[in-house]
Formats: sequence, structure tokens, C-alpha cells
Amino acid sequence: MRAFFLINWGAVTYIIKDPHCTTANPVQTGRGATLIVRGGQQVILHNTKDPFMIRSHDVIPPAAQPLIRRAGPADVDAIYALELEAFVDAWDKVTFSEALSYYPTTFFVAASEGQVAGFIVGALEDTGENIYGHICNFAVGSRFQRQGIGRALVIRLEHQFALEMATGSQLEVRESNAPAQRFYRRLGYENVFQVGGYYKNGEDALVMMKWFRF
Repeated sequence: MRAFFLINWGAVTYIIKDPHCTTANPVQTGRGATLIVRGGQQVILHNTKDPFMIRSHDVIPPAAQPLIRRAGPADVDAIYALELEAFVDAWDKVTFSEALSYYPTTFFVAASEGQVAGFIVGALEDTGENIYGHICNFAVGSRFQRQGIGRALVIRLEHQFALEMATGSQLEVRESNAPAQRFYRRLGYENVFQVGGYYKNGEDALVMMKWFRF
């Protein structure tokens, strides 16, 4: 028996694990079996008696990719709500409005399901020898996490930094925030030094850096 078969959904071909193949060991969902699709995402097969006789309406397609765009004044309220959800020492609305004025080309939001799902604020800093980007603030709403939105926001900002002649990107992260540190390391950031008492509660910050290679 085949372990995998193909389903076409529009322009996308899904590689689907046979729910009856014991060697593939699929995870049962209650409506069918978990199906493996391109990009590591999952769709669910349901209401099918024969895994080799599947119609397009038997497959639930993966969620649409978020739209990454530049932030605008109309986004400030939604951005501020995400900020309050994510941080104890949150920026206020005035600071976000000022950031829109100071950094209009390096302030992005991710829009998903008709709302702001995340944001990232960056700035360019010139040391006289090098120009580098600085990730100043970054958050994704809890219900939108683990969907690749954070990664997409960071990569879009890095591209903008590079377009504006930056040679790398820098950020600060709490010493205790191990998940965030792992996230940045997966994106190519490395620890460069530590700043004592950086945060309001006295916690140290790790400064992480990624150098662009052209």
C-alpha cells in the first residue's frame, strides 16, 4: 500500500500521508488523519472513506499567509493592545506615534484575519564606521503565535535594513527570556555582550547581533 499520495488544491500540490499506512503512523484527528503538506504545514482530511478517492472539498487548506505592510497611524490602537499583552514595561501610544514619524520605513505590521496580528519597530543607527539596524520593539499576539508571523516580520525588517545600507541587525532581549533567545538564534543572531540592569526591574539584557552577508 502506498505511504503517500498527492492532492491538488488550486496551484498547490499537497503530499498527503495515507491514513491506512501503519508504517507512516499518522496522528488521528477524529475527523480523519493529520496530513503532511508542503512547507511543514498541516491540513485535515475529513469525510472520506477511501484515502485514494479524495475530492478538493475533502481537504481543508492551510491558513492564508499574513500580509506584512508598513504601519500607519490607524494601526496604533491595535499595536498598543498587542504591546500591553506582551510586555510589563510597555511603550505608550505617544511613543508608537513618535516611532511612526521617526522610522516610517522600518515600522511594519502583520495583518491576518482582518486585524493586526503583530508588529515590529526598527531604527537605523550610524556609528560613523558602520550602519546597522536596531530592532526596537517586536510582538505577535498570543492567538497568532506559532504561525510564522514573527519570523516573517523580522525578515521583512532585515530586508529593509539591508536596502538602507545596514551591515547587520541588533536587538536586546531579557536574560531570562530563553524562548525569545532561541527564536533569534534560529534566525542567525548571536550573543555579543550583556548590559546590566537594562530593564526597569533591574534585569540584564543580552545584546544579540546578526551580520548580513551580501
